[in-house]
Amino acid sequence: MTLYVWGYLAEYEKERDDILQAVDTVFRSGQLVLGPSVKGFEAEFAAYHGVPHCVGVDNGTNAIVLGLRALGVGRGDEVITVSNTAAPTVLAIDQTGATPVFVDVHPGTYLMDVAQVEAAITERTRCLLPVHLYGQCVDMAPLQAIADKHGLPILEDCAQAHGARHHGRIAGSMGRAAAFSFYPTKVLGAYGDGGATITSDAEVDANLRRLRYYGMESVYYVVSTPGYNSRLDEVQAEILRRKLTRLDDYIAARRQVAERYAEAFAGTDLITPVTAPGNEHVYYVYVVRHPKRDKILESLKGHGVSLNISYPWPVHTQSGFAHLGYGKGSLPVTEEAADEIFSLPMYSSLTGEDQERTIDALRSVLSTI
Repeated sequence: MTLYVWGYLAEYEKERDDILQAVDTVFRSGQLVLGPSVKGFEAEFAAYHGVPHCVGVDNGTNAIVLGLRALGVGRGDEVITVSNTAAPTVLAIDQTGATPVFVDVHPGTYLMDVAQVEAAITERTRCLLPVHLYGQCVDMAPLQAIADKHGLPILEDCAQAHGARHHGRIAGSMGRAAAFSFYPTKVLGAYGDGGATITSDAEVDANLRRLRYYGMESVYYVVSTPGYNSRLDEVQAEILRRKLTRLDDYIAARRQVAERYAEAFAGTDLITPVTAPGNEHVYYVYVVRHPKRDKILESLKGHGVSLNISYPWPVHTQSGFAHLGYGKGSLPVTEEAADEIFSLPMYSSLTGEDQERTIDALRSVLSTI
């Protein structure tokens, strides 16, 4: 049986009264769209990140789409990012009419290899989109230096890095804007879809608010810029407000799980996560690596353990992105990692018993592989 679905159920049982109270609060308020819960969450989420502006939207993909558009990215432009990410990162670029341009990842962390970015910049480049993957941050200081040199904005993809820090700075506070997803599995997850884009730039904030509401500004039914219907739901916002107060506790629990895994697999040939210098990892997923990955996963099924792979197919190898022209071997580090990585159960409500079950099964398989 897969362990991943248990995280939501265990968390819900623990927080059920608060979650149901949140729903009731919204339904009794009489304001179901862009009401006090969205406004409250936006203010509190912005404050958590030390920035003045947060715009709640309907999902993490649109948080990136609106972020890119608010920064002026559009048809004919290029956005530099990575292929080792969830497809929505790249789909969001495509939805603006821009072209994704990939650089490879660092072999130890699987994060954007910043040393490759400058060579990928062309006269059409309009934005750099680093993905803070698996729970830790891209090396932002050299990336910002490149961005400043070429006059380019940075949009951080923070969907997997709620609360992560890089040399003391929290993910989402280092670029011109940052996009978040609140999909239920995230470190800060809603009970459905949700997203947000944060910024310290008042102009970008104004653009975001206009874009999420059809492109309307001060006068209803008057569109100044074609936009979207992309509003964060009041119910999800109220749930997120309450869960935000527990975010640091969720992170602490995840770090305890990660510490136990690291201890359990020390001395084996399983490669456990590497935290980059200056990073404070939040372990959205706990990604390990082994050259016999597929054989290990198949053997684990005999122990009743089914594990996930994040991600088995790099974006540039998928048929839906064949038009980008990246052939096999174009991003060798990304491709090699995709053949060997897999994820161990990781969520804040994971019990010690369930974790030990995974550890015992995997250690048993590793001893015979």
